[in-house]
Amino acid sequence: MGRFMVGILVGLAIAPCIVLGWFELGHPPVAVGDKSLPYEEQIVSAPLHARIDREMVQTPPIQPDEANLVAGARIYRDDCASCHGLHRQLSPFAAYMYPKAPQLWEKHHNDTVVGVSDDPPGETYWKVANGIRMTGMPSFDAILTETQMWQVSLLLANADKPLPPGAVNILNGQAAPAATPVPAKTK
Repeated sequence: MGRFMVGILVGLAIAPCIVLGWFELGHPPVAVGDKSLPYEEQIVSAPLHARIDREMVQTPPIQPDEANLVAGARIYRDDCASCHGLHRQLSPFAAYMYPKAPQLWEKHHNDTVVGVSDDPPGETYWKVANGIRMTGMPSFDAILTETQMWQVSLLLANADKPLPPGAVNILNGQAAPAATPVPAKTK
C-alpha cells in the first residue's frame, strides 16, 4: 500500500513537469495551420461568453437611424472590412487566420443569419470595444469613440435588414453620396 501511495505522489509530481516541458519545447499547436487541441474552442468560448453576458450593455444609447447606419458603414469599411469583408467581397486573408475571421456580410446557420445579426448589439459592442485575445480581433476602445463603436455595432445588428442606400453604397465599395446640408435657421 505504501508503494502505491508513493507511486501516485510521484505521478502527480511528474505530470505537471511533463506538461510544462511540452509547452517549453514548443510542441503545442501555435501556428495558424496547426490542428487545434481537443475541445479548444469549447474551453475558450465558455469564459468569453460568460464575461460578455456579465458586462455587456443591454440597451444601445443611440438609435439605428439612417445617419448612424451610414456612419457605421464608413467605420466598418475603414476599420473592419479588411478582416470581415464587404458585400459580396470576402476578405482575402480571413481564411488564413485562426480562428477564421467571420465574414460579417455572408449568410450562415443554414442561410438564415447574416454575420452577427442574431447577436444583441451590446455583445457586438463589447467585442469591438474589448477585442478578443489570440484571435486577431483588436480592441477599438482607444481608437474609436463610444458613439462610433455603437454605430458599427448597430450596423452589424441590422445586417439582415434593408439598409439606407448610403450605407449599402459604402458596403459595396462605392462612395456614399454627400450628406445633404442642413439649411441654416433664419430668425
